[in-house]
Amino acid sequence: MSFFSTGNILVHIPLLGVRGYDLSWIEAVGTLFGLLCTWCASKEKIINYLFGLINVILFAVIFFQIHLYASLLLQLFFFGANIYGWYTWSRQTYNNQAVLQIRWLSLPKALVWAAVGASGIALMAVNIERVFAWLTNIAVAMIQELRISVHIPALQPDAFPFWDSAMTVLSIVAMILMTRKYVENWLLWVVIDLVSVAIFAYQGVYAMALEYIILTLIAINGSWRWIKSARQNDSFPLSSAQ
Repeated sequence: MSFFSTGNILVHIPLLGVRGYDLSWIEAVGTLFGLLCTWCASKEKIINYLFGLINVILFAVIFFQIHLYASLLLQLFFFGANIYGWYTWSRQTYNNQAVLQIRWLSLPKALVWAAVGASGIALMAVNIERVFAWLTNIAVAMIQELRISVHIPALQPDAFPFWDSAMTVLSIVAMILMTRKYVENWLLWVVIDLVSVAIFAYQGVYAMALEYIILTLIAINGSWRWIKSARQNDSFPLSSAQ
């Protein structure tokens, strides 16, 4: 079981001017499956959801060990989203064609999702401390129901309340849009990954910044591939109906 311990270090990454970064086996494998998930999704390969499930399970274990219970609870959402996405992507017509085709959101749907995203970010940014405290309390209560002894950790003030709120809300929206094969999911991932690169670099966590640079490149590739596929499916951005 030592593999699942964040203390089981795979490699120490020396970084110029800072202490460096200890990369554990579980984080390395979880990150690898996250990259595989994103790459396969960009190529519309349904196996991406298997890789995604492994990624969220391993990251849930990590968040449990480092007492980020709100983030752990969010992994439960992403777990469910991966199951749902696997189901929707695997549905086929009578002639073995995928039911869902890559397409753009219609203008009405795009406006609704834009309003949902903007409202969610605004509410989250104003209440981020309370939201994460609430999620933490729920997660701790659920864990305690499993007869595991945990305590509510002391929560620190969020260093980037707006950007953390934006990335949390946009990640949820992007994941939902991906399960429905909407092109806009990749455009959101590009924004999310670029912001993550900036924040991690600012905080001096250069290994994580490098990871998100790779994710940004994959998201850009996914955007390009899915835009081409949508055009082949006669779907165009902001049309009146899709």
